[in-house]
Amino acid sequence: MNPKNQKIFLFANGELPKPKALAKKLGEADFLIAVDGGLNHMIALDLEPDLIIGDLDSIDEDILQHYQKKKTKIQKYPIDKDQNDLELAIQAAIEMNPQTIWIVAALGNRIDQTLANIFLLTRDDLRSIDTRLVDGEREVFLIREHATLSGEPGQLVSLVPINGPVEGVTTEGLKFPLNNETLYPDQTRGISNRLTDSSARITIKNGLLLCIHKTTT
Repeated sequence: MNPKNQKIFLFANGELPKPKALAKKLGEADFLIAVDGGLNHMIALDLEPDLIIGDLDSIDEDILQHYQKKKTKIQKYPIDKDQNDLELAIQAAIEMNPQTIWIVAALGNRIDQTLANIFLLTRDDLRSIDTRLVDGEREVFLIREHATLSGEPGQLVSLVPINGPVEGVTTEGLKFPLNNETLYPDQTRGISNRLTDSSARITIKNGLLLCIHKTTT
């Protein structure tokens, strides 16, 4: 592992409703990747990308030329391709062997894009990497065995099984506890729970459990 790239932040081109809420975490980043139009979010936050990647159809030509002159690393792909820009960026990040990949602004009103981005979390090569979708209001991540949430009492937490039932779900620190229970994707049992303390713990025995934590109250 390159110790300089342990925490990689990717900026996608989705919505970023509360960028200031991410300020502290952004300061911890070791490597910043602008995913096509996600570069615009970085510019607004006065951040310099270490890599710009994608088909670059959402970046103004003058802005792109500015970074070309600065010798910023740019990986350009054709518009017609089998992967979306975020998938290409995640692959580039994985190849750096990081501990953490935070994906900023990958959620929004394009439900097809949002679902595709969420399901990218199920990649097997992300199993050992702390990977999250964040936008200042929410964090979305996959639980394969266990997870600990940090926040404030009253914050919303939803648990959504994907790719089939999730067995042995046990929670601590949530208003409606689960004790070695099974959650099913065609039922809504895990929706709209809440933190009762500053942290909560969730463990599962089998399956893939999506956690959606609203980080504001």
